[in-house]
Amino acid sequence: MPLSPITLAPHQILYEQVADRLQQLITEGTLKPGDRLPSVRKLRAQLSVSTSTVMEAYRLLEDRGLIVVRPQSGYYVKQTTLQLPQEPAPTAPPRQATDIDISLAFEVISLMRDPGLIQLGAALPALEHLPLAQLNRLMGKILRDNTNAAHSYGTPLGCPELRAEFAKRMLDAGCSVHPDQMVITNGANEAIYFCLQALTQPGDTVAIESPTYFAVLEALKCLGLKALTLPTHPRDGISLPHLEEALQTGDVKVVLLVSNFSNPLGSCMDDRKKKHLVELLNQYDRPLIEDDVYGDLCFEGTRPKAIKAFDSENRVLYCASVSKTLSPGLRVGWCTGGRYHGKIAHMKSILNQNTAIAPQLTVAAFLANGGYDRHLRHLRRVYQDQMVHIQQAIRDYFPAETCVTRPTGGHVLWLEMPAGFDSLRLYQEALAQGIAIAPGVMFSASGQCYGNCLRLNTAVSWSEQVEQAIQTLGLLAKKQLAENFLRDDGHRRKNLLTSNAV
Repeated sequence: MPLSPITLAPHQILYEQVADRLQQLITEGTLKPGDRLPSVRKLRAQLSVSTSTVMEAYRLLEDRGLIVVRPQSGYYVKQTTLQLPQEPAPTAPPRQATDIDISLAFEVISLMRDPGLIQLGAALPALEHLPLAQLNRLMGKILRDNTNAAHSYGTPLGCPELRAEFAKRMLDAGCSVHPDQMVITNGANEAIYFCLQALTQPGDTVAIESPTYFAVLEALKCLGLKALTLPTHPRDGISLPHLEEALQTGDVKVVLLVSNFSNPLGSCMDDRKKKHLVELLNQYDRPLIEDDVYGDLCFEGTRPKAIKAFDSENRVLYCASVSKTLSPGLRVGWCTGGRYHGKIAHMKSILNQNTAIAPQLTVAAFLANGGYDRHLRHLRRVYQDQMVHIQQAIRDYFPAETCVTRPTGGHVLWLEMPAGFDSLRLYQEALAQGIAIAPGVMFSASGQCYGNCLRLNTAVSWSEQVEQAIQTLGLLAKKQLAENFLRDDGHRRKNLLTSNAV
């Protein structure tokens, strides 16, 4: 965004003129919400003004509410300048326990990982934003320095070095956990599976948010469990009154939730609600499995606390991984099982001995060298900017009736279309155009809900290709809604003619 030097206008202070010029670029849309402004040094050179003039201009734009400063990063166009689409209403799933239907999931998941498609479906981070070079160097050093250990069985609990690092990381989530109370797993999904297996018997009922991550549904199906789906708000999670009603029946054996920036809604409970939730668990003597895999990916402020932070009776089983922040392929996750730790450690030792040693030591070394927090700051900015770009594209290209969630962290968006819309048809038409999305029915326990919804991954790098893909999805959605309107209008006219003839 090159700018020509400024000539001082009569009766106007120079820094005000600089601020006005930048404000015009923001108003016209040349600088979009989330865009980074030129550095002070670069803008000073472009405009042939002093450093103090640029600084005062940026301060003025801050006062006007148009830009924000991010420490050690620079100045950015404020996100709130974006007029977002309407937010979806709280969900209203069936109020009875149901068997799990995941018949669609395997087909969709397979296609989600096709490198030939524009991947807006799979909730995976773009690899170019992950510290792969550092991880590769660390792993190479570990393999050279620990030749025998890296190829040996470890303990079922996992490498002590890694458990110690994860225990330190959990302090940021408000949790104090001893490393000996942790089990290293092959990602968070394995941790959740072990927790479910430790707490349930086939036929038991698990209370879950709705919609919910399809891998949770797969685990429930595999273990022969039923799901009781709870109404969920896209901003602050499940309805606690509905959960209490379910707990009162005595039928619910376990509660399973994604506490921070859930997948697919992006909801995040506040501390008051998390505390109340734990009080309900204590009152009705029920455990909770907490999946906090997205907790490190908050956009602003401090990392939200885990539900585990309020656990006064050690009944919350906490699961997480580095798959969304460092590397999905290393398959490194962990679980702290509270009072059920022994059962989980025993299952880990029976089913797969231990998680591979080299990835464990690699992640431990990365965490220990202090680079993780710096990387997180970068990743949070990238994910926030990319989410804003995609929200804006949805606003520009999708039907006006489209409702979109407004997460404050993570990297998924949930779209709700008008009733009668078929997201499975959109999924199939998008595939024909080389675009992968996740249709809403994948996130329904019964396979019967959310047919008018879809999930988009915003961790893809923003590009003209991605923008074109969203424009294509918007055109397909508009076409389907227009066809639905014509069909329904034809039915109304036919019924009217029939009633008049009678």
